[in-house]
Amino acid sequence: MPESHEALDRHHTPTCLSDRIAYRVVKFMRFFADAFFSGRYGHRAVVLETVAAVPGMVGGALQHLRSLRRLENDHGWIHILLEEAENERMHLLTFIEIAKPSKFERLLIVLAQGIFYNAFFILYICSSRIAHRIVGYLEEEAVYSYTEYLNGVDSGKYENIPAPQIAIDYWNLASDAKLRDVILVVREDEASHRNVNHDFANTLNKLPK
Repeated sequence: MPESHEALDRHHTPTCLSDRIAYRVVKFMRFFADAFFSGRYGHRAVVLETVAAVPGMVGGALQHLRSLRRLENDHGWIHILLEEAENERMHLLTFIEIAKPSKFERLLIVLAQGIFYNAFFILYICSSRIAHRIVGYLEEEAVYSYTEYLNGVDSGKYENIPAPQIAIDYWNLASDAKLRDVILVVREDEASHRNVNHDFANTLNKLPK
């Protein structure tokens, strides 16, 4: 079932200093993304999805090591995080078919992934709660961006081209599915990732320090 407007608009109001910092960091990143891509949502998706697939892989790997090190159950977190990483990778492979990245964008992808991977890895070791909160806010922005993209398709600003076959196969879409259908399912994925990461951060906040 598609997310309701209320569910899509879900926002975690910062309740502490670290939440406020996480929120501001994400808004700072959003500012540069808006300035650089300036409405080119297909290209924006290609570049940002290469980064979006990083947190789940980092978190899954570190939760895996933590489970081994502490000889305790992970309560399903590893599977959820790795599944998130794979889902974001499928977003990337879908939008590559829609918007071919330029040589400069490919260079930007390498640089952004290298910087973000290492920064997020260190952050997750220092505070997995803050790391999940940042991802939650990033996913809030992703939902907003895909809503803007959807509005652009509906208004005729962007052509509602046929959906790539990889998207049809992955999301079990109709054979005549369009870009609009792809954006809807991707946005729903991002809303789910947003909820999971905010919930993980809330859970970690309640655990004994």
